[in-house]
Order: sequence, then C-alpha cells, then structure tokens
Amino acid sequence: MAALRQAVEAIARRHHLDFADSGAAVHRFDLSFDGERTHSIHVITPIAGRPRLTATPAWGRNAEPPRLAIIIDDLGHDRSAADSLMALPFPLTISVLPQLPLSPEIAEEAYRRNDQVMLHLPMESMGESDPSEGTKPEAIELRVGLGRSQVHDLVTAMLETVPHAVGVNNHQGSRATTDPELMQAVMAELRARGLFFIDSRTTAATVAFDTAEDSGVPAASRKVFLDDTPTREAVLSQLDLAARDAARDGSAIAIGHPRPATIAALAGEAPRLEARGIRLVFASDLVH
Repeated sequence: MAALRQAVEAIARRHHLDFADSGAAVHRFDLSFDGERTHSIHVITPIAGRPRLTATPAWGRNAEPPRLAIIIDDLGHDRSAADSLMALPFPLTISVLPQLPLSPEIAEEAYRRNDQVMLHLPMESMGESDPSEGTKPEAIELRVGLGRSQVHDLVTAMLETVPHAVGVNNHQGSRATTDPELMQAVMAELRARGLFFIDSRTTAATVAFDTAEDSGVPAASRKVFLDDTPTREAVLSQLDLAARDAARDGSAIAIGHPRPATIAALAGEAPRLEARGIRLVFASDLVH
C-alpha cells in the first residue's frame, strides 16, 4: 500500500494535482485540480470472515435462531460514514439514495465488501404540502398522481445510479405509501425486475406492504427505528428492543442511519447480540 501511495502521489505532483489519501477501511486516493476531484482510485480489501450471503427465501426453511436484519439507509452523501459502516464485520443491508454524487461508488463498494445493496427510493411525504412541517421534497421522488410510465422512467433512472440493488425501501413516503394506485405501479416495477420491498413504515396508514404481497413482490416491514434519538444510549436501547422482537417473533428488521452514534453502537453491540443467540442477516433473508 505504501508503494502504491507513493506512486500515485508522484503522478499527482507531475500533473500539478492535489493529492488526498482517505486512510479509511476502503482505501481511497483522490486527485483534484482547483478544488474539483478529477480522479479517484479505490483499493478494496474484502473483510475476512464475512462471506457474501445469497438471498434465501424465508418460506420452507427449517426452524432457525431468531434473525435480525439491520438496514442503514440515507447513504449517498457522506463518504467517511459509508467507509465506517463498510468496515463493520457483520452483514449489513446498505440502502443508497439515488442520483447523488456518491451513490454509484458507495453502492459498488458496499457490494464488493459483501454487504447487501438496496435502493432507498424517495417518495412523497405528507409534510411537503404543509410548510409548517418543514419537510422538503426530494429533487426527484415518486409522487401521488404519477402515471405508470412516469413511475417506470423514474424507477429506471434511480436504479441506474445504485448498482447491485436487490431490493427497495421507501425514503420518507408518508403520503405516497398510503396511495394504492401509486403503490401498485411501484410494485409492478419491482416485480418485473425481481426486486424485493421493505416497507419503512413512515406512517401507520401505509398500504405498501399489503400491495407488495398482493402483487407477488417479496416483502417485509420495519419493526424498529434505531436512531430517532441520535445518541449511543438510545441506539443501544433500540437495538435491545429489536433483539427482543426478533426473539419473540422469530425475526425483525431495524432501520438506522449513518450517524456516528449509530455506527458506534452497532460496532460495540453486534457481538453481544450474536452472543444472545440473535443471528444477523440481510434484509432479503426476511422477505416473504
């Protein structure tokens, strides 16, 4: 690695480029000119002891230990947070927002490091129609009233920026997921592509999971949000709740975000969850 670093640094000097070394779990050398990144070299070392898991349908399995899938979504903005997550030595499902500058490379590296990749699909929320709510719409999102061809075009464009996505969960969507017509159009797209759906349940009135089941799309629902309160203590408490739900019901899905407190809590608590007999799995293992 030192020799490679020296060689790349020499190239940067020769061409009058700035050089930066991420030094993170996914080693990255960036070359920039006048403050703009022009080249990026990624050196990815698979984590030992974390083989790629394949999606296994939940139906027809023999009895298993309680299973917990942890989805971390909202990826695509912060490279250092993504690197920290991908360094964790247990299965994570990484859900990446589409059409952001870092969306393709974060999805690619998550896949190469044997995590599972999902599209974090932006959908219209209730608060967008009420300025007092302070919820801003995404630049591109699925909105109530879109026709099927519009849904097809948007989903296609979003998936093009998140390589290796095998499933989808909704980003926001407290209005969109209550609309049966829009959800039917979404599920038709997912079924045609062989993708599963995780309902983030941003509203109790969601029809997304039921529509997925009726449409023949493998699906599951979120049980626990890990970091509505973004402190390590709160995340640990929510992880304990998720583990108890998994023990009671046989499985559970928890969703968190790439926040420092969440990453720190996961790093420390995951071995203890496994010691309690909770098996950490990918989201695809819990769809039905």
